Amino acid sequence: MKNKLQLKFMLILALMIGIGKQTMAQTGISHILAPKVLPGKGLKQFDFFYAGEAKSRNMYIVRGGKITWSYIDTLGRGEISDAILMKNGNVLFAHQYGITLINSNKEVLWKYNTPEGFETHTAQLIGKTHVVFVQNGNPAKVLVMNISSNKIEKEFKLPFKSGTHGQIRHARLTKEGTILVAHMDLGKVCEYDINGKELLSLEVPSVWSAVQLKNGNILVTSNNRFVREITRSGKIVWEYILDEISDYKVSSPQIATRLPNGNTLINNWFNQWDSKLDPENAPVQAIEVTPAKKIVWALHSWAAPVNLGPSTTIQLLNDTGSLEKFHFGEIR
Repeated sequence: MKNKLQLKFMLILALMIGIGKQTMAQTGISHILAPKVLPGKGLKQFDFFYAGEAKSRNMYIVRGGKITWSYIDTLGRGEISDAILMKNGNVLFAHQYGITLINSNKEVLWKYNTPEGFETHTAQLIGKTHVVFVQNGNPAKVLVMNISSNKIEKEFKLPFKSGTHGQIRHARLTKEGTILVAHMDLGKVCEYDINGKELLSLEVPSVWSAVQLKNGNILVTSNNRFVREITRSGKIVWEYILDEISDYKVSSPQIATRLPNGNTLINNWFNQWDSKLDPENAPVQAIEVTPAKKIVWALHSWAAPVNLGPSTTIQLLNDTGSLEKFHFGEIR
């Protein structure tokens, strides 16, 4: 009788484990979010500038594995979706309800407040006196503002489908003086000239970010959990399917960067609004991947003394200034 009860218990336990595994596979949930031993040198792999969409608006500079500069905004509201460190130490960041330019001493040099009912998630400097940004809402727009006079010098409307928050997260200027806009709600990347003429349209489902590479191709990330390099004709020349990574849960790529060594740096955002972080089982915040799709570095820094929080962008310090050498049409 005892043996029969033990056998019955073991069968029920095996069934429960099987159902659990099946459920996790169906929902895309992995029990272990990151390996205990990670490749690379941890925080000492790179010196970098870091920011991310989170409940708090924090930005950091990490050198030699330690935080050497931080900006902790306790008075504002919204989330940091885009941030760029300049060569002179200034930082331009878009934080949902506005755009702010600060210097290395954290003094505000310029600020734009987004009108009620609109959101701003991405911005880029043009020279020293202009900022180009996308404003979500009805209508969605690309705007160029002279930060010396606080006057809008150029603007054009963008197509949109969804509500304000889900329209556009990312846009970047190109070396040709145009702008790439990642239309997340429309599922496509479009290139526009300064007058709003559409020059290119590429289908990228649920696209989060898009940047032009030195070879002219476009590197994109998607909420559908992939990173792709696409030619202007739409051919996929490199693709990294994040659900196929073993041992890691990389579920929310935001901004991807092609490094000088040919590897790709991919951020892995964590949603603080919908999930509670388990310090004992937290996801990595970024991975560096070779063209052959091997992970050679993973960032995992969720605890003091270097708790970086959720990740949207990592900018290597040897790459400061790379996003300043752009023009938009005749504006330089």
